[in-house]
Amino acid sequence: MPRATNGPASRSRRKKMLEKAKGFRGRRSKLFRYAKNAIMKAQYWAYRDRKTRKRNFRMLWQQRINAAARAHGLTYSRFIEGLKACGIDLDRKVLADIAVKDEPAFKAILDKAKAALALKPGVPKAAQAAQAA
Repeated sequence: MPRATNGPASRSRRKKMLEKAKGFRGRRSKLFRYAKNAIMKAQYWAYRDRKTRKRNFRMLWQQRINAAARAHGLTYSRFIEGLKACGIDLDRKVLADIAVKDEPAFKAILDKAKAALALKPGVPKAAQAAQAA
């Protein structure tokens, strides 16, 4: 009796892998062994970098907010503290967008944050005077 190798399933599995490798260069798109390795690496990087992209965008938003806040005499951390104190619930993505595209609106938000910081108990008088100036 001949040996059964389950040819159709094997062929379809290999074909799927080679379909995924379309666009790769050279043997990585033509030969199963190399395509399999290329696909495994590509999927690993894609999974990892989906997480990294979120991290990178959050850092970018923080840098933009910090630059805009420092232009008006307040650091990023004090600005975020002031926002929490006055109850403004805007996320960093929206704040960064406002800081880049709508300078007067960001200035208004920043002034509210400064006012809330001035009223906050436990803030030294020297820091309040520096914020008011």
